Amino acid sequence: MNTNKDITRAARLSVAPMMDWSDRHCRYFHRLMTRHTLLYTEMVTAPALVRGGAVHLLDYNSEEHPVAVQLGGSDPKELAAATKMCVERGYDEVNLNVGCPSDRVQSGTFGAVLMRDAPLVAACMSAMNDAAQGIDVTVKCRIGVDEQSPDEVLPFFLETVAAAGVSRFTIHARKAWLQGLSPKENRDIPPLDYPLVHRIKAAFPTLHLSINGGITTLDEAQAHLDVMDGVMIGRAAYHDPASVLLGVDQAIFGDIARPRSAHEVVEAMYPYIEAQLAKGVRLHSITRHMLGTFTGRPGARKWRRILSEGATRDGAGVALVAGALSRVPEHVPAS
Repeated sequence: MNTNKDITRAARLSVAPMMDWSDRHCRYFHRLMTRHTLLYTEMVTAPALVRGGAVHLLDYNSEEHPVAVQLGGSDPKELAAATKMCVERGYDEVNLNVGCPSDRVQSGTFGAVLMRDAPLVAACMSAMNDAAQGIDVTVKCRIGVDEQSPDEVLPFFLETVAAAGVSRFTIHARKAWLQGLSPKENRDIPPLDYPLVHRIKAAFPTLHLSINGGITTLDEAQAHLDVMDGVMIGRAAYHDPASVLLGVDQAIFGDIARPRSAHEVVEAMYPYIEAQLAKGVRLHSITRHMLGTFTGRPGARKWRRILSEGATRDGAGVALVAGALSRVPEHVPAS
């Protein structure tokens, strides 16, 4: 749907792929807050698509564009076949996960463990590129794993993989420790090294490099964009989406349209909720992604409580959401 130029522009600010969080309902909700930000799917494994036939994992709403799919895998032929499936379904970008540190991912020889094998990643990306029919193929990686020296391994990794035809990378500015830390701990405990990633950008001026990890506000994003080509925000965009996404089109993309208010976004979800409920989707599957809409505002606790307690009940629908919304003052007086 998007040209390479369009998707590159959208990558100035992206919402990270997040397992169990960035599903199609979450992405639809986020898209109502921002027209331009690049949205990513949860990681979908190539074996699940190619061997398991789980093509439903690629379902999305046409309103989500620009939207990228993230694949996990390490077999070039399998990743090429999965990429073809993604392209046929109209995704704007196909991304390879070289950053996830979970045990399950390691056992499949993909994710962050691939930082140890840049030539294999290059082979994977070359095969994916051949299958992509002009759609961007990209990589999300760490600065290194375990005892690797990021100053040595990251430049080698980028050089090797870029030679396979990859021009866009997102770099999570932390190492991954494959032994001794859980996936959750790997998101927080290894120290962030923003200066390293900034230096890498200076060393690779022709590559489009986005930075990820620990970035929580648009002001922080703007500061990184003075150096980097793009910024990816993860958990902050999920837990406090209004603060991150409602002003992003104006702040990052120069859009002059008035942003929606958080109330308007919730109300704009009503037709989508009705349509999904008619297909048999339970309300909780949608509203669980909306709990942080009013984070830090009066009424936020009541909003969360009403949705958390009521959305799993049989027959719960838009009326419950509207009732929860009524407990949140629309206009908060200035302090």
